Amino acid sequence: MSQKTNSIEKQRYEALSTFRYKLRCFLRFSEDAAREEDITALQYQLLLHTQGIPGRQWASISEIAELLQTQVHGVVALVTRCEEAGLVERRPSEQDRRQVEVHLLPPGRRKLVRLAAQHASQLSALVDAVTLASSIDEKP
Repeated sequence: MSQKTNSIEKQRYEALSTFRYKLRCFLRFSEDAAREEDITALQYQLLLHTQGIPGRQWASISEIAELLQTQVHGVVALVTRCEEAGLVERRPSEQDRRQVEVHLLPPGRRKLVRLAAQHASQLSALVDAVTLASSIDEKP
């Protein structure tokens, strides 16, 4: 291996290491921020994803499962816990009776607004790490 190849490879490892560190810092921040709102990080993500579907103010169970990269039955349990906490409610779909819509309730919206604002301020460090990691020349 040439010295140039070793140098680029080392830069790539350093950039990827920095990215993984910044990503973990962001996730740790998210976990701590959610805990301060008396919810879990997954509950925060569920609240966020109910509002993250373009063109509407709700998400289906299967959409949330995809966004969380988990199984539908796990999301059903998560939605149940969020319902019990008064954060969301399930509604049958008017278009498709097989589908259940998950809607944010006012207490859930208040938590989401606070947490989303806090998360936005943390994104710049993550963006910088992604930019650095993706800027390293991949060709030896």
